Amino acid sequence: MCDFVYICNIVHTFNVTIYLQTHMKKILFIALIMLAGTLTLSAQLPNVRLQDINGKTIQTGEISNDGNPIIISFWATWCKPCLRELKAIHEVYPDWQDETGVKMIIVSIDQAQDANRVKPLVDGFGWEYEVLLDPNGDFKRAMNVQNVPHVFVLDGKGKIVYNHAGYTDGGEQDIYEALL
Repeated sequence: MCDFVYICNIVHTFNVTIYLQTHMKKILFIALIMLAGTLTLSAQLPNVRLQDINGKTIQTGEISNDGNPIIISFWATWCKPCLRELKAIHEVYPDWQDETGVKMIIVSIDQAQDANRVKPLVDGFGWEYEVLLDPNGDFKRAMNVQNVPHVFVLDGKGKIVYNHAGYTDGGEQDIYEALL
């Protein structure tokens, strides 16, 4: 009887080992995705030095809004979906501000030679957003932004509670819901 139990334990251990070997990549991949999602959604902003469109230096780690939410949108002047999204938000932004106290910060990833296009475009659309320039992509990389548009919503404590890449018409509703 003792030999039978011993053999059963060896077979069970062998089966578990084979299972783990064949499925370990899947298990690790799922674990990494879950961990990355948790880190992204609870992370604070990294501290990167940028300039606004008026030349004032800003430390991104010090961005705050008196306990109210913040929207950070990475965009570029050449990005049509970015412009559509920012125009759509512009239409409802005053209501969002009244309801939630939100502050909108848009971060242009235009390269240095194209940065002179940002201010005229923002002024032309009448956007009252805070505009930061990230010509070297330092903040973009620190936030793990791969493509624009890419939006982050921070709660009143500065924690990232929502992030989304891309834009489809009506997508601003998801941003609004993240503010609440």
